[in-house]
Amino acid sequence: MNTTPEKKRNIYLIGMPGSGKSTIGRALAKCLHLTFIDADHELTDRTGVAIATIFELEGEPGFRQRETALMSELCACSDILIATGGGSILQANNRKLLHATGVVIYLRAKLEDLWMRTRHDSKRPLLRADNPRAVLASLLEIREPLYTEIADLVVETVGYPKITILAQEIASRLVQNQLWDPPAPTMTTSQ
Repeated sequence: MNTTPEKKRNIYLIGMPGSGKSTIGRALAKCLHLTFIDADHELTDRTGVAIATIFELEGEPGFRQRETALMSELCACSDILIATGGGSILQANNRKLLHATGVVIYLRAKLEDLWMRTRHDSKRPLLRADNPRAVLASLLEIREPLYTEIADLVVETVGYPKITILAQEIASRLVQNQLWDPPAPTMTTSQ
């Protein structure tokens, strides 16, 4: 039974592209027995096109509008863990909604680590530039204060040998900081 305040019914992972929101999110959702949703994948499933296509057809403002509508819908759910899009925090309404309805975890990574993780990824429209590393640095500079503004917990995503260990560490920190109840033990039957 979840005894965290009713308004904090979900967990939201925020952070830059390449911070590990999707990968860590799957493992953390498993640890906490929550349903995992990758907001970017959900948006592409619903529209039937890649995010890059939405950017091409509607520009970043059109994409952000769709992203905000999706976040509004998802934040009304309960017992889910959402890996948000890296720029979802740019909209003040999204920041307010995330903070009001869930525990917000900022997955922080240094620019060099983000660059190493994203440099060969051609699916990220904002990084399709002459100097994608400089774009990444600029995005980090703009977004870092917004991430920290709403974060209930900040987690450095480097230095862990396995994602499962990092996920267990995050789950422990959530419980220790009284941000989330420990998962109920799984029942086993003896033979």
